[in-house]
Amino acid sequence: QPAHRQEMPPFVVLLAMNETGYNNLVKLCSLAHLGSKPGEAAETTDESAELPDEIARRHQLGPHITIEDLTRLKQDLICLTGGWEGPVNVMLAAGDNKRARKRLDRLSSIFGDRCYVELQRHGTRDNPREELIENDLLRLAYDLQLPIVATNQVIFAKREDHKAHDALICIAEGTVVAADDRRYFTEEYYFKTQEEMAALFSDLPEALANTVEIARRCAYRAPLRDPILPRFAASDGADPETAQAAEAEVLRKQAERGLEARLEKFGRAPEHSREDYQKRLEHELKIITQMGFPGYFLIVADFIQWAKEQGIPVGPGRGSGAGSLVAWALTITDIDPMRFSLLFERFLNPERVSMPDFDIDFCQDRREEVIRYVQRKYGADQVAQIITFGTLQARAVLRDVGRVLQMPYGQVDRIAKLVPANPANPVTLQQAIDMEPRLQEARASEGIVDTLFDTAKRLEGLYRHASTHAAGIVIGDRPLDEMVPLYRDPRSDMPVTQFNMKWVEPAGLVKFDFLGLKTLTVLSTAVNFVAQRDKEPEQIDLQAIPIDDPVTYEMLARGETVGVFQLESAGMRKALLGMKPDRFEDIIALVALYRPGPMENISVYNARKNGEEEAEYIHPMIEAVLKETHGVIIYQEQVMQIAQILAGYSLGDADLLRRAMGKKIRAEMDKQRGIFVDGAVANGISKSKANEIFDLLAKFADYGFNKSHAAAYALVSYQTAYMKARYPVEFLAATMQLDMGNTDKLSIFRQEAQHLGIEVVPPSVQTSESGFSVKEGRIHYALAAIKGC
Repeated sequence: QPAHRQEMPPFVVLLAMNETGYNNLVKLCSLAHLGSKPGEAAETTDESAELPDEIARRHQLGPHITIEDLTRLKQDLICLTGGWEGPVNVMLAAGDNKRARKRLDRLSSIFGDRCYVELQRHGTRDNPREELIENDLLRLAYDLQLPIVATNQVIFAKREDHKAHDALICIAEGTVVAADDRRYFTEEYYFKTQEEMAALFSDLPEALANTVEIARRCAYRAPLRDPILPRFAASDGADPETAQAAEAEVLRKQAERGLEARLEKFGRAPEHSREDYQKRLEHELKIITQMGFPGYFLIVADFIQWAKEQGIPVGPGRGSGAGSLVAWALTITDIDPMRFSLLFERFLNPERVSMPDFDIDFCQDRREEVIRYVQRKYGADQVAQIITFGTLQARAVLRDVGRVLQMPYGQVDRIAKLVPANPANPVTLQQAIDMEPRLQEARASEGIVDTLFDTAKRLEGLYRHASTHAAGIVIGDRPLDEMVPLYRDPRSDMPVTQFNMKWVEPAGLVKFDFLGLKTLTVLSTAVNFVAQRDKEPEQIDLQAIPIDDPVTYEMLARGETVGVFQLESAGMRKALLGMKPDRFEDIIALVALYRPGPMENISVYNARKNGEEEAEYIHPMIEAVLKETHGVIIYQEQVMQIAQILAGYSLGDADLLRRAMGKKIRAEMDKQRGIFVDGAVANGISKSKANEIFDLLAKFADYGFNKSHAAAYALVSYQTAYMKARYPVEFLAATMQLDMGNTDKLSIFRQEAQHLGIEVVPPSVQTSESGFSVKEGRIHYALAAIKGC
């Protein structure tokens, strides 16, 4: 056998008969990647004692399970002996019939009448060939009175996919098609039809009949579950109903205390009374409890509060979660939703039950500390990251296939560069060929290029590798290997689900997003620089800085936003020059407007803001909703409020209207139009005017932005702008520190420092530190930022 075959453990096929079998299969899949849990290592058996070299190499074999794992988790699993690469066949191929029999006898003793001897007829080029050991395998099966079953290992879908799959193996193993000593499958490893399999095994009808028997014995499909929240610590040991009631009470107490603390520190919005806040809090708590989510809020609040206690920078929020007053009271978010007219129903809608989803930004340097805290609190076996799969995109697949076909690098590079690169809207290889005459010409003129395209098109979109999702974490209410199979990323010691983001929640797990945001680290670094000043050190609380600072708005109006979160692009600077922002609401509007589609409204907003154009309102009843944005509908929340005021929608129903408008589903739109028009007519609006307003709302809803997200990110933008306006030396030093490895960015920041009259002292072994530092109002260049150092 080729050397790589000698290093691989043998294979068996395991099929789940029912729920117990499926659960055991999930655990075996997890064990294959994670290894045995502490205390579960079994004693060495006679079989393993015969193979000391194999035992010594266990850690080098990659994902695998032991015979002891199989013995322990055998219940309600059917075992097929694995065909050509099975434990019995490899011994027969090596001429060791004695050990082959011993292995088959061992499998039979474990699985009993659930053990089937697998027969395959692929006609491989491996030596010895399958047919040379088939008689010995049949003899063993009959001697041990074990049933036989005909199988075909399916490696690719169609016979004509053979060459493309062969190239894929070469891509995976870093070799080339022309190499001799490598893994190879013949074209027989395709998905054969029933007729083809019947013809192939016509001499062994019992082997064919057993495929039907096995199919009938496997009567289980993995269930789709509603997400199961882990118990919050306060409710441990209680039954579900009692636990949820206890969590609801804990949530109420924490939210009420938190609201008092927030109002004492920040005050209330001018247009709202203390009673308004209490009424909104009661409304949200009622919905959260009815929907069964008190535990979710408590879990999120717990790890965010822990992070803040440890001095780990946490973002003010992102997404629709910033619309929750409960979240603000619990310090999950840092935006007062009452002050900025943010709607709770945009986040949690009782008319459409779905899991709440807080996306949390943490300082990128300390995000891991928060994840470790969650592991300690809920158990390392109940917390995991989420797998993600990298696919072969058009350009990459051309380069990979060109390499394994041993085409000249320059030729492949020229062809690949003719494929448009647009990560936001990737172009398929066929689309690229259709739109680019030079690709068509290359394909027609050279046979090898035609082979390249044909092979690459068959492989395009296939998974290339597995990695870990950048943010997703799941927390279970039990060990995760009881719900999903687990995997371990070689670069991390934390388990990873084998189900991707789309499937972890239907499997019953609750997803939390722990995102790393570099800007939070920049802000923290700048605040530390200010606190460490040689003269006049200050302790800055970013949560308490005034959001009406005139110096900050003057800087923004000048477009001096290099390094300012979300506002530093040339387009943003141009928009700021036109807008001349002088209030926080302007930044919120710009964050929401600066996207394809609504961007055309920036000039309208600016003209109305600066008095160059009269603000227009589609109806006098909703002037209060649109006054903040000068009559321009910018936010999804405005669409919801307009539906509430004009047509009598509840905010929950208005959220359904917003979603229907965004999705443009005809039947749903017609239904919603009828509801809207009837409601508006009942409020004294003419039918024609109601239809006109509905059409206008539908247009804006298509690209309306979530105001809660815009407000939360506008706060980060404002904080960075404030630090730059008030503490430019420390802020620029912090931005340079966080982009130390990017010479292009460092050059831009040095130019900005020069523009602001800030001296950047060249690197010196006498005065510089490893990172950027601030001394006597000057930025000292970092030694570690010197290229090659």
